[in-house]
Amino acid sequence: MNVIIITGASEGIGAEMAMQLARTKGAAVALVLAARQAAKLEAVADACRQHGAQVLCVPTDVSVRADCEALIAQTVQHFGRIDTLINNAGVSAHALLQEVDAAHLGWYEELMRVNLWGTIWCTHAALPHLKASRGRIVAVSSLAGLVGVPGRTAYCTSKFAMNGFMEALRTELLSDGVSVTIAYPGVVATDIRRRGFNALGQPAGSSGLSEDKAMPVKLCVQKILQGTERRQRDLLMNPIGHVGRWLKLLAPSWVDRMAWAALKKSGTQR
Repeated sequence: MNVIIITGASEGIGAEMAMQLARTKGAAVALVLAARQAAKLEAVADACRQHGAQVLCVPTDVSVRADCEALIAQTVQHFGRIDTLINNAGVSAHALLQEVDAAHLGWYEELMRVNLWGTIWCTHAALPHLKASRGRIVAVSSLAGLVGVPGRTAYCTSKFAMNGFMEALRTELLSDGVSVTIAYPGVVATDIRRRGFNALGQPAGSSGLSEDKAMPVKLCVQKILQGTERRQRDLLMNPIGHVGRWLKLLAPSWVDRMAWAALKKSGTQR
């Protein structure tokens, strides 16, 4: 039995991961679905069970350390092992730093607790079990974790930090047979940006980015799951990701200007 934990599994990329795994692996997989919204988790679980997968739902707020530790403990208690941990839970944000009043800066910390600390706490608690199974760790990052994007200051901070944690951990685990895969999606057709923070720390209500070329969530998940199965180091989803990574090294000032021009074009500069 292949036991896979997915955080942020109630919708978007996480829910699609669960359903694709259930469809492709059926009774050979046990899915542990974690998110804050219990009712949505159960709806995803019901869809997965129709394909023969075993499913355990664990309502979890990854910004709370005790919740992360309880998620791992309940998984081991129920299934006896962990083979893959997919750190997918995350929150977005769109605001220039200068737009954020000091009184509202607390949401920066809240975002970091979800995007960074939730990943650290879940991974730390699961690590002994992943070493025992010679398993897999996955971090769903973002292209905003490779290149600084104006207006995405807080989000970039959290994803750059997550990437550094995962890259260092990968090296630490070289002799343990545990793989670390970092996925770098670009704009994916989910609601994460509309629900992310604005300058006031409230749900933005709109994306702030061009969505006309957003990657379908099914395709994004297919790429992540294929890369996870192959134990790939890094998953860049599209040509923009590959080109942008190299341009940042070869022509960083040009990349900065292009990013700022894109921000102005989106109408978010005020």
